[in-house]
Amino acid sequence: MRLLRSLDRFAHWFVVAAGLAAALASAAPQSAHAATVDDILGKKKLVVGVLTDFPPFGGTDAAQKPDGYDADVARLMAKYLGVELELVPVTGPNRIPYLLTNKIDVLIATFGITPERAKQVQFSIPYSSLEVYLLAPKKLAIKGPEDLKGVKIAVARASTQDTAITAMAPKEARIMRFDDDASALQAMISGQADALGAANVVLAQLQKSHPEMEIEPKITLRHQPNGVALRRADADLRQWVDTFIFFVKNNGELDAIHRKWFNQPLPELPTF
Repeated sequence: MRLLRSLDRFAHWFVVAAGLAAALASAAPQSAHAATVDDILGKKKLVVGVLTDFPPFGGTDAAQKPDGYDADVARLMAKYLGVELELVPVTGPNRIPYLLTNKIDVLIATFGITPERAKQVQFSIPYSSLEVYLLAPKKLAIKGPEDLKGVKIAVARASTQDTAITAMAPKEARIMRFDDDASALQAMISGQADALGAANVVLAQLQKSHPEMEIEPKITLRHQPNGVALRRADADLRQWVDTFIFFVKNNGELDAIHRKWFNQPLPELPTF
């Protein structure tokens, strides 16, 4: 009898331990499934994250739906895949989280290729590029980082200009971070900020809409090639995206989209 009771207790604790192990296993994070081309074809839809606050790369149309250069590249991508397209608006700060939490399949959002970002995502070969500057009125004497002491600088949070200015600005500079480029631009226009970290397309917009401000580039922060961003595990899908970009660069379709939005030919883009 004593032996039977011991066996019963052992069996009881074995069941409890097995149940606990199963519960812990179910609670542990599961490895993410790597997205493939077959997955996209199977669900018959491509979900793409795009900016809507950075025209002409990413803006909205008359119906307030996503539009612009990036949206047109996404449309062409879906056409080549032969699937429906869903465009999901993202912002600078949330675009990586949207990708990593599978809210979108890929990110086509004027996303500059940097080693730091490549720790979280993988990039396609570039499909666009831009120049990033520190902008300020002509009357403000800025020739280098040392001239930024006491200067209020507006930037979009988590942007490449934010990273570049943070790295070079002296501690006496005041970096004002906003959720998007439109808010940073408005801070500059309203006089909240003395200078602005922004791309050449924003410079053109400012010079056209507010010529009285006499905005000019003060410091060139970087030449920024932009890539389609994918999750690091999505090697199969990345291979297709690279092939797609290579193909439409060479057949003239990407150049046609660039001429539509920028009235100039597609610039030479690096490869890797």
